[in-house]
Amino acid sequence: MDNHVTPEHILQIGMGFWASRTLLSAVELGLFTELSDGGLTGPQIGVRLDLHERSRDDFLDALVSLGLLARDGDGVGAVYSNTQDTAVFLDKCSPAYLGGILEMSSARLYGFWGSLTEALHNGLPQNEIKSGAPSLFAGIYADPDRLENFLAGMTGLQLGAFTALTKQIDLDKHSTFCDIGGANGDLAAIVAAANPHLTGAVFDLPPVQPVAEANLARKGVADRVTAVAGDFFVDDYPAADVYFMGNILHDWDEDAKLALIEKAYAGLPSGGMLVAIENVIDDARREGTFGLLMSLNMLIETTGGFDYTPAQFDTWARKAGFARTEVRHLAGPTSAAIAVKS
Repeated sequence: MDNHVTPEHILQIGMGFWASRTLLSAVELGLFTELSDGGLTGPQIGVRLDLHERSRDDFLDALVSLGLLARDGDGVGAVYSNTQDTAVFLDKCSPAYLGGILEMSSARLYGFWGSLTEALHNGLPQNEIKSGAPSLFAGIYADPDRLENFLAGMTGLQLGAFTALTKQIDLDKHSTFCDIGGANGDLAAIVAAANPHLTGAVFDLPPVQPVAEANLARKGVADRVTAVAGDFFVDDYPAADVYFMGNILHDWDEDAKLALIEKAYAGLPSGGMLVAIENVIDDARREGTFGLLMSLNMLIETTGGFDYTPAQFDTWARKAGFARTEVRHLAGPTSAAIAVKS
């Protein structure tokens, strides 16, 4: 055997659920929020989070080793604190908190992914639908509190990409926009704040409307951005020069994707743009790891959804009538797939 061959990479991936579950449990316990006011010793954390003495030190030191906690000192008197990343993204008091998506992953996705092999054989969702319960969206949209938390968690995951979007796309020649499936309106608020000349709308299902209205008011853009109730498969889109779709297309099969793109084309004026914000997979399908894994997540969660490449987006957009497309990287694994109407 080649002495340079090592199983390290295989073991890191194959046992990756160890690290994942450790982080998800820390979020579930509220550890990073508990540390928001400063460092604590292991025994102090154990008391506050009701950790068993046997598990406490290995749990905390594993998080240190994973780069998710900082530790000053050694032994019982060592003080644990948040890293810069966990202070920003995993403290519930932070405006950039993205723990909502991790809480949902802990409560739902972690278990459902255990049935990935079954999904690979039968191509069917492995979530609540499998047991005859309401789907994720049906259950969430029926509970106002759960809906608001879910929308905040989902958009929190994308705040970096949304902010980058305003630097990547020049909207000076446009006057109106609409975020299709715009959830709580965070993207619309960011776009409006960066472009004071724009007016816009957030278009989503009726239960979302009050959540979006309240959030737009908090963000100080309610005078220029309104929340409009509707179903993007049934109702016409509000008139606009630019349509945004943040993580919408990947929820649906190819026919539904094309239908949504065609509706966008029909609603746009000449020179208008459709901007789809997604984890776009590279055309060679070799490097877009997050997008490929997200596509497997769509297998777990939906009846036909999948993530896609620039070439696929271009095919659908041109079939709908758009003149050209391009993809611009935003932040992390997220890109903007842009289609322009002639």
